Amino acid sequence: MSKYSHDFDGWIRTSFVEMNTALEEAYFARADRADVEAVGEDVKKQICDEGRAHIVKLVDEGNTDEGFDSAFNLLGNLGLYMASLRRHELTNPAREEKSPHKEASALGMHIATSIGVVPRFATAHLATHNMAVNGRQKSFTTLADEFLFLDYNTRGILAFKRAADALKRILPLGVSHPVTETLLEDAAQALRDVMCFNDVLFEKLNVDRFFYSVRPYYKPYRVGRHEYRGANAGDFSGINEIDMLLGLCHANDPYYSQLLVDKMLFLMPEDQASLRDCMRRRDLLTEFVLAGENASKVQWFRTNAAAFLAVCHLHGEIAAQHHNQLVNSFIAKPSEALEERNLKQVTASGPPLPVLLRSLEVLRDMRLAAHRADIPTSFAEIDTLKKMIGA
Repeated sequence: MSKYSHDFDGWIRTSFVEMNTALEEAYFARADRADVEAVGEDVKKQICDEGRAHIVKLVDEGNTDEGFDSAFNLLGNLGLYMASLRRHELTNPAREEKSPHKEASALGMHIATSIGVVPRFATAHLATHNMAVNGRQKSFTTLADEFLFLDYNTRGILAFKRAADALKRILPLGVSHPVTETLLEDAAQALRDVMCFNDVLFEKLNVDRFFYSVRPYYKPYRVGRHEYRGANAGDFSGINEIDMLLGLCHANDPYYSQLLVDKMLFLMPEDQASLRDCMRRRDLLTEFVLAGENASKVQWFRTNAAAFLAVCHLHGEIAAQHHNQLVNSFIAKPSEALEERNLKQVTASGPPLPVLLRSLEVLRDMRLAAHRADIPTSFAEIDTLKKMIGA
Protein backbone atom coordinates (compact mmCIF):
# COMPACT_ATOMS: atom_id res chain seq x y z
CA MET A 1 0.00 0.00 0.00
CA SER A 2 1.45 3.36 -1.05
CA LYS A 3 1.76 6.22 1.45
CA TYR A 4 -1.21 8.08 -0.04
CA SER A 5 -3.34 4.91 -0.02
CA HIS A 6 -2.32 4.27 3.59
CA ASP A 7 -3.24 7.82 4.60
CA PHE A 8 -6.62 7.56 2.88
CA ASP A 9 -7.30 4.22 4.56
CA GLY A 10 -6.47 5.74 7.94
CA TRP A 11 -8.87 8.63 7.33
CA ILE A 12 -11.67 6.25 6.28
CA ARG A 13 -11.20 4.29 9.52
CA THR A 14 -11.16 7.35 11.82
CA SER A 15 -12.34 10.88 10.99
CA PHE A 16 -14.64 9.73 8.19
CA VAL A 17 -16.48 7.29 10.48
CA GLU A 18 -16.74 9.86 13.28
CA MET A 19 -18.23 12.52 11.01
CA ASN A 20 -20.77 10.14 9.51
CA THR A 21 -21.78 9.03 13.00
CA ALA A 22 -22.28 12.62 14.14
CA LEU A 23 -24.51 13.29 11.15
CA GLU A 24 -26.53 10.12 11.74
CA GLU A 25 -27.20 11.10 15.33
CA ALA A 26 -28.39 14.53 14.14
CA TYR A 27 -30.67 13.01 11.49
CA PHE A 28 -32.09 10.44 13.90
CA ALA A 29 -33.03 13.15 16.38
CA ARG A 30 -35.23 14.92 13.81
CA ALA A 31 -39.00 14.55 13.62
CA ASP A 32 -38.57 13.45 9.99
CA ARG A 33 -35.58 11.13 10.08
CA ALA A 34 -35.50 10.82 6.30
CA ASP A 35 -34.93 14.57 5.87
CA VAL A 36 -31.18 15.23 5.78
CA GLU A 37 -31.33 18.68 4.23
CA ALA A 38 -29.93 21.71 6.13
CA VAL A 39 -28.42 19.56 8.88
CA GLY A 40 -24.72 19.47 9.72
CA GLU A 41 -23.69 21.33 6.58
CA ASP A 42 -20.26 22.11 8.00
CA VAL A 43 -19.62 18.42 8.72
CA LYS A 44 -20.83 17.40 5.27
CA LYS A 45 -18.45 19.89 3.69
CA GLN A 46 -15.61 18.60 5.85
CA ILE A 47 -16.20 15.01 4.67
CA CYS A 48 -16.28 16.14 1.06
CA ASP A 49 -13.18 18.37 1.28
CA GLU A 50 -11.00 16.08 3.37
CA GLY A 51 -11.79 13.08 1.19
CA ARG A 52 -11.14 15.02 -1.99
CA ALA A 53 -7.74 16.14 -0.67
CA HIS A 54 -6.70 12.50 -0.31
CA ILE A 55 -8.14 11.53 -3.68
CA VAL A 56 -6.38 14.31 -5.61
CA LYS A 57 -3.03 12.94 -4.40
CA LEU A 58 -4.03 9.40 -5.40
CA VAL A 59 -5.11 10.51 -8.89
CA ASP A 60 -1.77 12.26 -9.40
CA GLU A 61 0.08 9.20 -8.09
CA GLY A 62 -1.50 6.96 -10.73
CA ASN A 63 -1.30 3.17 -10.90
CA THR A 64 1.19 1.96 -8.30
CA ASP A 65 0.94 -1.65 -9.55
CA GLU A 66 0.76 -3.12 -6.05
CA GLY A 67 -1.55 -5.98 -6.94
CA PHE A 68 -5.26 -6.75 -6.80
CA ASP A 69 -5.66 -6.67 -3.02
CA SER A 70 -4.25 -3.18 -2.70
CA ALA A 71 -6.26 -1.86 -5.67
CA PHE A 72 -9.48 -3.47 -4.43
CA ASN A 73 -8.98 -2.02 -0.96
CA LEU A 74 -8.43 1.45 -2.40
CA LEU A 75 -11.52 1.11 -4.57
CA GLY A 76 -13.50 0.17 -1.46
CA ASN A 77 -12.30 3.21 0.45
CA LEU A 78 -13.12 5.43 -2.51
CA GLY A 79 -16.53 3.79 -2.77
CA LEU A 80 -17.30 4.33 0.91
CA TYR A 81 -16.45 8.00 0.47
CA MET A 82 -18.71 8.37 -2.59
CA ALA A 83 -21.51 6.45 -0.87
CA SER A 84 -21.26 8.86 2.05
CA LEU A 85 -21.55 11.82 -0.32
CA ARG A 86 -24.67 10.22 -1.77
CA ARG A 87 -26.12 9.51 1.65
CA HIS A 88 -25.66 13.13 2.74
CA GLU A 89 -27.13 14.46 -0.54
CA LEU A 90 -23.84 15.91 -1.76
CA THR A 91 -24.59 14.02 -4.95
CA ASN A 92 -27.82 12.51 -6.28
CA PRO A 93 -28.21 10.77 -9.65
CA ALA A 94 -31.81 11.96 -9.90
CA ARG A 95 -30.71 15.56 -10.32
CA GLU A 96 -27.39 15.06 -12.16
CA GLU A 97 -26.29 13.87 -15.58
CA LYS A 98 -22.80 13.15 -14.31
CA SER A 99 -21.07 12.99 -10.96
CA PRO A 100 -19.91 16.38 -9.67
CA HIS A 101 -16.98 14.63 -7.98
CA LYS A 102 -14.64 14.40 -10.94
CA GLU A 103 -11.45 13.23 -9.25
CA ALA A 104 -13.24 10.46 -7.35
CA SER A 105 -14.96 9.29 -10.53
CA ALA A 106 -11.71 9.28 -12.48
CA LEU A 107 -9.90 7.27 -9.81
CA GLY A 108 -12.81 4.84 -9.47
CA MET A 109 -13.04 4.14 -13.19
CA HIS A 110 -9.25 3.76 -13.46
CA ILE A 111 -9.07 1.16 -10.68
CA ALA A 112 -12.24 -0.71 -11.60
CA THR A 113 -11.30 -1.10 -15.25
CA SER A 114 -7.89 -2.48 -14.33
CA ILE A 115 -9.25 -5.17 -11.98
CA GLY A 116 -12.59 -6.04 -13.63
CA VAL A 117 -15.24 -4.90 -11.14
CA VAL A 118 -17.73 -2.03 -10.80
CA PRO A 119 -16.21 1.39 -9.97
CA ARG A 120 -18.04 1.67 -6.61
CA PHE A 121 -17.94 -0.11 -3.29
CA ALA A 122 -19.43 -3.61 -3.40
CA THR A 123 -20.62 -6.03 -0.72
CA ALA A 124 -17.21 -7.68 -0.48
CA HIS A 125 -15.63 -4.40 0.66
CA LEU A 126 -17.69 -4.48 3.86
CA ALA A 127 -17.96 -8.26 4.23
CA THR A 128 -15.52 -10.92 3.02
CA HIS A 129 -12.70 -8.49 2.13
CA ASN A 130 -12.99 -6.03 5.01
CA MET A 131 -9.66 -6.12 6.84
CA ALA A 132 -9.97 -5.43 10.56
CA VAL A 133 -7.35 -3.30 12.33
CA ASN A 134 -7.07 -3.67 16.10
CA GLY A 135 -10.34 -5.57 16.21
CA ARG A 136 -12.42 -3.15 14.16
CA GLN A 137 -13.40 -3.55 10.53
CA LYS A 138 -14.25 -0.70 8.18
CA SER A 139 -17.72 0.80 8.40
CA PHE A 140 -19.60 4.00 7.68
CA THR A 141 -20.41 4.73 11.32
CA THR A 142 -19.71 3.44 14.82
CA LEU A 143 -23.38 2.60 15.39
CA ALA A 144 -23.91 -0.78 17.05
CA ASP A 145 -26.63 -1.71 14.56
CA GLU A 146 -24.30 -1.21 11.61
CA PHE A 147 -21.72 -3.54 13.12
CA LEU A 148 -24.44 -6.09 13.91
CA PHE A 149 -25.61 -5.96 10.29
CA LEU A 150 -22.10 -6.19 8.84
CA ASP A 151 -20.96 -9.03 11.11
CA TYR A 152 -23.99 -11.27 10.63
CA ASN A 153 -24.27 -10.51 6.93
CA THR A 154 -20.64 -11.61 6.59
CA ARG A 155 -21.31 -14.76 8.60
CA GLY A 156 -24.25 -15.56 6.35
CA ILE A 157 -22.23 -15.02 3.16
CA LEU A 158 -19.45 -17.30 4.38
CA ALA A 159 -21.97 -19.98 5.34
CA PHE A 160 -23.54 -19.82 1.87
CA LYS A 161 -20.04 -20.19 0.41
CA ARG A 162 -19.49 -23.31 2.52
CA ALA A 163 -22.73 -24.79 1.20
CA ALA A 164 -21.82 -23.99 -2.41
CA ASP A 165 -18.36 -25.49 -1.95
CA ALA A 166 -19.84 -28.75 -0.61
CA LEU A 167 -22.27 -29.00 -3.53
CA LYS A 168 -19.55 -28.34 -6.11
CA ARG A 169 -17.47 -31.17 -4.66
CA ILE A 170 -20.26 -33.60 -5.55
CA LEU A 171 -19.86 -32.93 -9.28
CA PRO A 172 -16.68 -35.01 -9.85
CA LEU A 173 -17.99 -37.77 -7.52
CA GLY A 174 -21.51 -38.19 -8.89
CA VAL A 175 -24.86 -38.46 -7.15
CA SER A 176 -24.44 -42.19 -6.37
CA HIS A 177 -21.12 -41.85 -4.52
CA PRO A 178 -21.21 -42.84 -0.80
CA VAL A 179 -19.48 -39.57 0.14
CA THR A 180 -22.17 -37.51 -1.60
CA GLU A 181 -24.45 -37.95 1.42
CA THR A 182 -21.75 -36.42 3.64
CA LEU A 183 -21.31 -33.47 1.30
CA LEU A 184 -25.06 -32.89 1.22
CA GLU A 185 -25.14 -32.97 5.01
CA ASP A 186 -22.29 -30.43 5.06
CA ALA A 187 -24.29 -28.17 2.74
CA ALA A 188 -27.40 -28.59 4.89
CA GLN A 189 -25.53 -27.64 8.06
CA ALA A 190 -24.11 -24.54 6.40
CA LEU A 191 -27.63 -23.50 5.35
CA ARG A 192 -28.90 -24.09 8.89
CA ASP A 193 -26.19 -21.68 10.01
CA VAL A 194 -27.48 -19.08 7.53
CA MET A 195 -30.95 -19.41 9.03
CA CYS A 196 -29.55 -18.91 12.53
CA PHE A 197 -27.63 -15.79 11.48
CA ASN A 198 -30.76 -14.38 9.83
CA ASP A 199 -32.71 -15.04 13.02
CA VAL A 200 -30.16 -13.03 15.02
CA LEU A 201 -30.57 -10.09 12.65
CA PHE A 202 -34.35 -10.34 12.82
CA GLU A 203 -34.36 -10.44 16.61
CA LYS A 204 -31.62 -7.93 17.46
CA LEU A 205 -31.32 -5.41 14.62
CA ASN A 206 -33.19 -2.19 15.36
CA VAL A 207 -35.57 -1.58 12.47
CA ASP A 208 -35.44 2.22 12.60
CA ARG A 209 -31.69 2.38 13.00
CA PHE A 210 -31.18 0.02 10.06
CA PHE A 211 -33.70 1.78 7.84
CA TYR A 212 -32.70 5.36 8.62
CA SER A 213 -29.01 5.12 9.59
CA VAL A 214 -27.49 2.06 7.87
CA ARG A 215 -29.29 1.31 4.64
CA PRO A 216 -29.09 4.87 3.17
CA TYR A 217 -25.36 4.32 2.54
CA TYR A 218 -26.26 1.61 0.00
CA LYS A 219 -28.07 3.89 -2.44
CA PRO A 220 -27.18 4.16 -6.15
CA TYR A 221 -24.80 6.90 -7.20
CA ARG A 222 -23.03 8.07 -10.33
CA VAL A 223 -19.44 7.44 -11.22
CA GLY A 224 -18.76 9.68 -14.17
CA ARG A 225 -21.92 9.65 -16.26
CA HIS A 226 -23.11 6.16 -15.34
CA GLU A 227 -25.40 5.42 -12.41
CA TYR A 228 -24.48 2.26 -10.49
CA ARG A 229 -26.99 0.53 -8.25
CA GLY A 230 -26.25 0.10 -4.58
CA ALA A 231 -24.35 -2.82 -3.13
CA ASN A 232 -26.62 -5.77 -2.37
CA ALA A 233 -26.29 -8.43 0.32
CA GLY A 234 -26.63 -11.03 -2.45
CA ASP A 235 -23.60 -9.79 -4.38
CA PHE A 236 -21.53 -12.95 -4.03
CA SER A 237 -21.56 -16.03 -6.23
CA GLY A 238 -22.24 -18.69 -3.58
CA ILE A 239 -25.99 -18.19 -3.36
CA ASN A 240 -26.40 -18.36 -7.15
CA GLU A 241 -24.13 -21.38 -7.38
CA ILE A 242 -26.46 -23.11 -4.91
CA ASP A 243 -29.50 -22.03 -6.98
CA MET A 244 -28.10 -23.55 -10.15
CA LEU A 245 -26.36 -26.61 -8.69
CA LEU A 246 -29.57 -27.64 -6.95
CA GLY A 247 -31.54 -27.03 -10.14
CA LEU A 248 -33.94 -24.55 -8.54
CA CYS A 249 -32.90 -21.71 -10.88
CA HIS A 250 -31.46 -21.88 -14.38
CA ALA A 251 -29.08 -19.65 -16.30
CA ASN A 252 -31.21 -20.00 -19.46
CA ASP A 253 -34.27 -18.53 -17.74
CA PRO A 254 -34.67 -14.90 -18.94
CA TYR A 255 -35.52 -13.53 -15.49
CA TYR A 256 -32.72 -15.34 -13.70
CA SER A 257 -30.09 -14.75 -16.40
CA GLN A 258 -30.80 -11.01 -16.20
CA LEU A 259 -30.14 -11.17 -12.48
CA LEU A 260 -26.79 -12.85 -13.13
CA VAL A 261 -25.81 -10.30 -15.77
CA ASP A 262 -26.72 -7.39 -13.49
CA LYS A 263 -24.65 -8.65 -10.58
CA MET A 264 -21.60 -10.10 -12.39
CA LEU A 265 -19.31 -7.06 -12.08
CA PHE A 266 -20.35 -6.54 -8.45
CA LEU A 267 -18.62 -9.84 -7.68
CA MET A 268 -14.99 -10.52 -6.92
CA PRO A 269 -13.17 -11.78 -10.07
CA GLU A 270 -12.79 -15.28 -8.61
CA ASP A 271 -16.53 -15.31 -7.86
CA GLN A 272 -17.21 -14.28 -11.46
CA ALA A 273 -15.16 -17.25 -12.70
CA SER A 274 -16.84 -19.66 -10.30
CA LEU A 275 -20.29 -18.48 -11.30
CA ARG A 276 -19.51 -18.90 -15.00
CA ASP A 277 -18.31 -22.42 -14.31
CA CYS A 278 -21.59 -23.32 -12.57
CA MET A 279 -23.57 -21.95 -15.50
CA ARG A 280 -22.19 -24.69 -17.76
CA ARG A 281 -22.85 -27.59 -15.38
CA ARG A 282 -25.79 -30.00 -15.34
CA ASP A 283 -27.66 -29.53 -12.09
CA LEU A 284 -27.98 -32.15 -9.37
CA LEU A 285 -31.77 -32.27 -9.53
CA THR A 286 -31.59 -33.40 -13.16
CA GLU A 287 -28.94 -35.98 -12.24
CA PHE A 288 -31.08 -37.42 -9.46
CA VAL A 289 -34.25 -37.58 -11.56
CA LEU A 290 -32.40 -39.33 -14.38
CA ALA A 291 -30.76 -41.77 -11.96
CA GLY A 292 -34.10 -42.47 -10.29
CA GLU A 293 -35.59 -43.81 -13.51
CA ASN A 294 -33.52 -46.98 -13.02
CA ALA A 295 -32.45 -46.88 -9.37
CA SER A 296 -35.41 -45.57 -7.38
CA LYS A 297 -35.53 -48.71 -5.22
CA VAL A 298 -31.78 -48.86 -4.59
CA GLN A 299 -30.60 -47.76 -1.15
CA TRP A 300 -27.92 -45.32 -2.31
CA PHE A 301 -30.53 -43.46 -4.34
CA ARG A 302 -33.05 -43.25 -1.52
CA THR A 303 -30.38 -42.08 0.94
CA ASN A 304 -28.71 -39.49 -1.28
CA ALA A 305 -31.94 -38.22 -2.85
CA ALA A 306 -33.46 -37.67 0.60
CA ALA A 307 -30.35 -35.73 1.68
CA PHE A 308 -30.53 -33.71 -1.55
CA LEU A 309 -34.20 -32.83 -1.00
CA ALA A 310 -33.37 -31.70 2.53
CA VAL A 311 -30.84 -29.22 1.12
CA CYS A 312 -33.39 -27.94 -1.43
CA HIS A 313 -35.93 -27.49 1.36
CA LEU A 314 -33.49 -25.52 3.52
CA HIS A 315 -32.48 -23.26 0.63
CA GLY A 316 -36.14 -22.49 -0.04
CA GLU A 317 -36.83 -21.88 3.65
CA ILE A 318 -33.99 -19.35 3.78
CA ALA A 319 -35.44 -17.53 0.75
CA ALA A 320 -38.82 -17.36 2.48
CA GLN A 321 -37.20 -16.31 5.77
CA HIS A 322 -35.24 -13.53 4.08
CA HIS A 323 -38.25 -12.19 2.24
CA ASN A 324 -40.90 -12.59 4.91
CA GLN A 325 -38.82 -11.55 7.92
CA LEU A 326 -36.01 -9.30 6.75
CA VAL A 327 -37.25 -7.62 3.55
CA ASN A 328 -40.79 -7.05 4.80
CA SER A 329 -39.80 -6.00 8.33
CA PHE A 330 -36.74 -3.89 7.59
CA ILE A 331 -37.60 -2.36 4.20
CA ALA A 332 -41.25 -2.68 3.17
CA LYS A 333 -42.98 -1.77 6.44
CA PRO A 334 -40.73 1.19 7.39
CA SER A 335 -41.19 2.57 3.87
CA GLU A 336 -44.91 3.01 4.53
CA ALA A 337 -44.09 5.98 6.79
CA LEU A 338 -42.02 7.83 4.19
CA GLU A 339 -43.19 10.86 2.27
CA GLU A 340 -43.52 10.40 -1.49
CA ARG A 341 -40.37 12.42 -2.27
CA ASN A 342 -38.25 10.08 -0.14
CA LEU A 343 -40.02 6.88 -1.20
CA LYS A 344 -38.90 7.27 -4.81
CA GLN A 345 -35.25 6.59 -3.90
CA VAL A 346 -35.63 4.10 -1.06
CA THR A 347 -34.30 1.01 -2.85
CA ALA A 348 -30.59 0.30 -3.18
CA SER A 349 -31.09 -1.40 -6.54
CA GLY A 350 -32.82 1.59 -8.13
CA PRO A 351 -36.37 0.49 -9.14
CA PRO A 352 -39.45 1.60 -7.18
CA LEU A 353 -40.15 -0.42 -4.05
CA PRO A 354 -43.23 -2.28 -5.41
CA VAL A 355 -41.22 -3.40 -8.45
CA LEU A 356 -38.36 -4.55 -6.26
CA LEU A 357 -40.69 -6.49 -3.94
CA ARG A 358 -42.38 -8.27 -6.85
CA SER A 359 -38.97 -9.22 -8.23
CA LEU A 360 -37.87 -10.59 -4.87
CA GLU A 361 -41.08 -12.60 -4.59
CA VAL A 362 -40.33 -14.28 -7.92
CA LEU A 363 -36.83 -15.19 -6.77
CA ARG A 364 -38.19 -16.47 -3.44
CA ASP A 365 -40.69 -18.75 -5.19
CA MET A 366 -38.10 -20.08 -7.62
CA ARG A 367 -35.91 -21.06 -4.68
CA LEU A 368 -38.92 -22.59 -2.95
CA ALA A 369 -39.81 -24.56 -6.10
CA ALA A 370 -43.31 -23.18 -5.54
CA HIS A 371 -46.23 -24.34 -7.66
CA ARG A 372 -46.84 -21.29 -9.88
CA ALA A 373 -48.28 -21.20 -13.37
CA ASP A 374 -46.97 -17.73 -14.21
CA ILE A 375 -43.24 -18.38 -13.76
CA PRO A 376 -41.04 -21.44 -14.40
CA THR A 377 -40.08 -23.27 -11.20
CA SER A 378 -38.74 -26.73 -10.42
CA PHE A 379 -41.93 -27.80 -8.63
CA ALA A 380 -42.64 -30.71 -11.00
CA GLU A 381 -39.09 -32.09 -10.86
CA ILE A 382 -38.92 -31.84 -7.08
CA ASP A 383 -42.34 -33.51 -6.83
CA THR A 384 -41.17 -36.32 -9.12
CA LEU A 385 -38.09 -36.91 -6.99
CA LYS A 386 -40.15 -36.97 -3.81
CA LYS A 387 -42.47 -39.59 -5.31
CA MET A 388 -39.49 -41.71 -6.36
CA ILE A 389 -38.43 -42.10 -2.74
CA GLY A 390 -41.92 -42.03 -1.29
CA ALA A 391 -41.39 -38.70 0.51
